[in-house]
Formats: sequence, C-alpha cells, structure tokens
Amino acid sequence: MIEKRDIVETKDMIEAHEFAGAHKVNTSFLSPLERRLAPVVIPRIPKWLETYHLTMLTLVWSFGILLFSFLAARNIRWLWMVSVMIAFQWFTDHYDGKVGKYRNTGLVRWGYYMDHLLDYFFLCSILIGYSFILPEGSRFQLLLMLALFAAYDFSTFLAFAATDKLKISHLKFGPTEFRLVLIIINGLLISFGTKHMIGGLKWVNAGAAVGLCFLIYGTQKKIWQLDVKAQEPGPVKTEPRLDKTYVAVKECAY
Repeated sequence: MIEKRDIVETKDMIEAHEFAGAHKVNTSFLSPLERRLAPVVIPRIPKWLETYHLTMLTLVWSFGILLFSFLAARNIRWLWMVSVMIAFQWFTDHYDGKVGKYRNTGLVRWGYYMDHLLDYFFLCSILIGYSFILPEGSRFQLLLMLALFAAYDFSTFLAFAATDKLKISHLKFGPTEFRLVLIIINGLLISFGTKHMIGGLKWVNAGAAVGLCFLIYGTQKKIWQLDVKAQEPGPVKTEPRLDKTYVAVKECAY
C-alpha cells in the first residue's frame, strides 16, 4: 500500500530535479555583449511586465511584421517598421526567461514550450512577409529556406532530448545574429531594391544547407560517443560475503 509520505517524497524529488531546458548553451559572437547588458537592462524592466507577457508579445511583433511587410509591397520603406518589430521581438524573446530567473517567477517548462513555438511563428512571419515583397518566382526559395531553418530547430530539440544540453548557437551564429542579418537585409532591400535579393536567396539556402550538414554530422558524432562511453564496462562489483550460510525459506502451499 502506498503511503502519503511516499507520495510527498516522490513529489519533492520531482520538484528538486531541475529542468535541463532552463539553461541554454550560447557561444555566438554577440553572446558576451548580451551578458554584459543583462545586469543593466533586467532591473529596469517594469514590474508589471511579467515573463509570460514578454513571451507572448512575440505574437504582437509577428503580426506587425506581416502587416508592415504587406504595406512594404507598395512602399518599400515600410521595411523599416519590419526591422523595428524584429528588434522588439529580440528584446522580449531574449529577456523573458532572464526576467523570470531574476524575479524567481519563471514558468520554466511552459516558457520552454511557448518560447520555441512562438520562435517558429516569428520565422514564418518573416518569410511570409518577404513573399509579399518578392516576385512569385522566389517563393520556392522562401519555402526551401523555411524547411532548412526548421531543420536547424528540429536538430536542436532532438539533440537536447539525447544530451540534456540545449545549444541554441551553431558555428558562432545564434538567434541574435540571425535577427541582425534580417535587419541588414531589410536595409539593403530599401536601398537597392528587390532585384538582387532574388538571386541572393539561392546562395543563402546553399550556405544554410552546407551548415546543416556540418551540424548534423557533428551532433550525431557527439551522441555516438556518448552511447559508446555508456557501454564501457565499469568497475567490477564484488558481492558481500555472508557470515552465515543462506538457507532458502520454504514456500507454503495452500
């Protein structure tokens, strides 16, 4: 019979086990700068703005990206507002979890799920927005780009399940660098038009495909090594010697 004490102890063990997804491994170029900014920015975020508010604001920024991209199809200068939405999304996405840890109000598992799900919505809004601006002939490249960048996410989450390490940067390129590249692309589109963007998409996809191959090879190699290491025989355990001879108890048959 399971006692109430056993249930409480089991619950305490589960709560004591820290969720691995709460800690991200980020080795991108701009991560040192972000770490220096965090102690300055986080205490200045208004108290009424909770961690889950920051997470859900990605929906607002994604809608803004779609709206301003649609307007940019008629006036390319609306892309400046798209860049503003991207900057806002970086801010709320970067600091939502950090605010929760700072105030000890974080929803760790909920935040892990919603944060990464909304990141996918954000990526879709970017590519759909570009489809409003670029000619129809470029839509295949945009679809291919969505598949490639989604594959990066899938690889990240599968590797996390296998290693308990959530690495969000690859080859020194992380979420912040990705958003910065988008803002630079928007500036180039405003300055030089969309003609050069069409041919550039092919090179971006080619580079993303090569990087994905390197990522998959390196990740599977590390997981392979973990499995091989787990199969290595450990120290031989010797059974304790009994002082008395063990006599099996006869079973009663009724």
